[in-house]
Amino acid sequence: MENQEKVIEVENLTQDYGHGRGVFDVTFSVDKGEVFGFLGPNGAGKSTTIRHIMGFSKAQSGQTRVLGMESFKEYYKLLKYVGYLPGEIALPEGLTGWEFIHMMEDLKHVHNKERLKMLLERFKLDPAGETKKMSLGDKRKLAIVVAFMADPDILILDEPTSGLDPVMQQVFIDFIKEEKKRGKTILLSSHMFNEVEATCDRIAIIKDGKIVSMFDTSKITHNENKNFIVKFKFKKDLEDFASKLPRARKNLENIKRISLKHIDQKENLCVVAVNDKDINSLSAMLANYNITSFVQVKFTLEDYFMQFYREKKDFGGIVWKKK
Repeated sequence: MENQEKVIEVENLTQDYGHGRGVFDVTFSVDKGEVFGFLGPNGAGKSTTIRHIMGFSKAQSGQTRVLGMESFKEYYKLLKYVGYLPGEIALPEGLTGWEFIHMMEDLKHVHNKERLKMLLERFKLDPAGETKKMSLGDKRKLAIVVAFMADPDILILDEPTSGLDPVMQQVFIDFIKEEKKRGKTILLSSHMFNEVEATCDRIAIIKDGKIVSMFDTSKITHNENKNFIVKFKFKKDLEDFASKLPRARKNLENIKRISLKHIDQKENLCVVAVNDKDINSLSAMLANYNITSFVQVKFTLEDYFMQFYREKKDFGGIVWKKK
């Protein structure tokens, strides 16, 4: 992605609010046409970073740029190109949803009736009522409609599905996929694993204001390292396998990428980690034993994420639960 045009740039951003709060030396970029996931729990620093990208706050050190424009210095210019959805919705009182939409249309100098109608139908929103009396879900839908109605090329979305029911969350995910196909550049901040995994090309995990991992989503969806739960009929078989595997790893090249991650002698089972290239070697080893089940444990984005947030790592971030 080195030759891609960088649309959003964050370089060594630091904003220290004291007592470990804020963001510290945060660096990442979002390429043109990319959906970039910014993943972390509430309070990790996602919204602070986004407020700096939008130019709402001036950084103590570091820089944020959108389309090459310095966010804080050229705040009014970048709003022309960006659709922004804040994490906390604060709508003006005394207006109906329609009045708020028309006010934002005038501010953005965009009146696209067709697109507005499509968005209202898609998110099943009737904006006739007063914003003050709207449910949290309807307020979120209204904010989504306003962020997308000008059809901007860049979208910065902070916890976009917070307050939406599961049906509307899926509607939003499908909509983001369509916008992605249209070539939109999207920064999506979230703590929802399913929406990040379903929509994003790359993901950064933030913890305590610092980025602790950045990776292509394919690392999770096409991970060549697998974990299997192997259940033996006899305890002696489990013990034999567990004792022979370490010796085999030392002496045989095609066994080196097979390792024992966990043993449960009560249940006569173990968890084995293996690279795709060595699956046949593992199968050949297990053929010598009486196996009652051999089940892959699906590795998810949540599993990977929890390696950074769990105090004790349960055999490689995988937690096996008895049915």
